[in-house]
Amino acid sequence: MSKPLIPAQRRERIQAYLTTRKIVATAELCELLDVSEATIRRDLEWLEEQGLIERTHGGAIINERINLEQEYQQRAQRYPEEKRRIGALAARLITDGDIVFINSGTTTTQLIRQIPSHLDVSIITNNIIAALEVGEVDYELTLLGGSFQSRSNSVAGRFAMSNLAQVYATKAFIGVDGISFKHGYTVPSNAEAEVVHLMLERTQGEVYVVADHSKWGVVSNFEIAPIHKVKYLITDEGLETSARFSLASAEIEISIA
Repeated sequence: MSKPLIPAQRRERIQAYLTTRKIVATAELCELLDVSEATIRRDLEWLEEQGLIERTHGGAIINERINLEQEYQQRAQRYPEEKRRIGALAARLITDGDIVFINSGTTTTQLIRQIPSHLDVSIITNNIIAALEVGEVDYELTLLGGSFQSRSNSVAGRFAMSNLAQVYATKAFIGVDGISFKHGYTVPSNAEAEVVHLMLERTQGEVYVVADHSKWGVVSNFEIAPIHKVKYLITDEGLETSARFSLASAEIEISIA
């Protein structure tokens, strides 16, 4: 009979397991370590207190931190089909008469690409790539002024904020780099966070986060909103069941593209 592991050994194994799996159920850990659910709960509580993991409905997720903003092209190559489907679903929510804020990002680029050109809407964005790619459309597309952000192919700063401060939107679609039940919706750049904060503040209708499943459990540098602040998430079918339960417990409506 093998010798029982001491708490430090169990926690080390839980961390290692989560590093490879990212998300794990409590029952799975009980079987893996041959201990009770109460023991696993105590271990997960300790790991969460250290900021190493985040407990979810029936399990845990590792806190994956992003300290540097990835180049736009690097992000564009991750889950392109999922982002295209998310963009298509989000575009169907835009209707005649809308004034829409859309921030920078590869998923929001997919959204702007798929907005029907005949709609009588006004799209306001800091997303340079999308603004350059849409071609000839009937709707009004306004690119914010501001300082060029090379990593994200966007604009931000004082001029962008000044432009935004003159408009109220009926809807907003926000791309993020991280979604965490504990740490909220996050982005890697303070400049982008400032733009999004103002977009949220000046949106009078629905706000949607558009993000593929890989953003769950990721924590970037700057919070744009706590998890309960944005009630709608458009994502793809790769989002784990435990994540869906956790988000539903915060009364967030999830649409799967």
